Amino acid sequence: MVVNNRMNNHQVKALIAKFLTHQASAAELDLLDIWLKDSENEQLFNSYVQTNYAIEYEMRQFEANKVKSKLQQLMDAEKKTLKLKKWRQIIGYAAAAVFAGLLVSAYFLKDNIFTKTVETNPRIISNNVEIGSDKATLTLEDGSQVALGKGNAYQTKNVHSDGEEIMYGAGESNVSEVVFNLLTVPRGGQFHLVLSDGTEVWLNSESQLKYPVYFIKGQPRQIELVYGEGYFAVSPSTEHEGSKFIVFNQSQEIEVLGTEFNIKAYREDTKIYTTLVEGKVSINTGSTKNILEPSQQASLNLKDESVDIATVNVYNEISWKEGVFSFRRKPLVEIMKVLSRWYDIDVNFESPELERAQFNGALGKDQNIEDILNTIKSFGVIKDYEIINKTILLK
Repeated sequence: MVVNNRMNNHQVKALIAKFLTHQASAAELDLLDIWLKDSENEQLFNSYVQTNYAIEYEMRQFEANKVKSKLQQLMDAEKKTLKLKKWRQIIGYAAAAVFAGLLVSAYFLKDNIFTKTVETNPRIISNNVEIGSDKATLTLEDGSQVALGKGNAYQTKNVHSDGEEIMYGAGESNVSEVVFNLLTVPRGGQFHLVLSDGTEVWLNSESQLKYPVYFIKGQPRQIELVYGEGYFAVSPSTEHEGSKFIVFNQSQEIEVLGTEFNIKAYREDTKIYTTLVEGKVSINTGSTKNILEPSQQASLNLKDESVDIATVNVYNEISWKEGVFSFRRKPLVEIMKVLSRWYDIDVNFESPELERAQFNGALGKDQNIEDILNTIKSFGVIKDYEIINKTILLK
């Protein structure tokens, strides 16, 4: 494809569509970037985005310049990421995916791109809801506990934490006894961990991980996601003399070889979801063994131990790690489970029908709860809401 003013509409629309559906390669993003810098192409770009992008929501007086600006900012971020992480070309995981395929609706609402406004009359008696933050409790081998969070640094010979993440040193090669630590992230928290082999783990709210302070040379590297959700970027076996990396979780065992994946296994859920981002994993439930390819998700039913495998939009599954709530046709009851963990709130519904109402959108985790609820209300998903201390009633 040649980038110039004579590029036909079909070529342009195909290129923009690939970007909006996060399927564009780094080279294609470069082409689109160059094309957008020509002011003569702006009208065509605006027209295409306006008429083809907002598929599921009514958009009036669409301010295309603001959209263009945000698209270009996100595209620049995606290009940079694609050049650093080639695997993101394959799954289309990038900052732009926040709204590509999820619709700009919720994402752009705070910038007033939609002129349709909704009068809000929420009943707020006392709002004690706080935005989640980096915090966790570290439990040492002897049972003693260390509170980790902003302003709470922790330092030992091999462990360092600035209060917002914790890192373990490589340790000595002659370690023969496994010593375990436990990292517990409460509701309203999240935390980043670097294990002694260089593996990185991001823990979501209400999650717990058990892991060795040191891995024993020549033996499998084993950790356990006790409950909750974690994103794992595993240091490859080739850098550890072929030592396998295994994650245990309730009824399954996941063997990995230098890969990135997400496990969601909350205690109240009846299913465990394992989503592969990069590489390959083998999931062993005792009765079945399945191998996942990138963009596949295994759903393990804890009641009958059946496993379903499907291709999913990876970004929707891991956006929490990037500071975004990404919902695609999710019922409100499921959305509120996610929000309740991050904001440490209790949510009640005025009617069972409301629990089944669906919402599409991407919401920033740095938004306060009132902004989140007003966004959902703006699309008619709820009529109103009430906040009393840390309890929310949806109407």
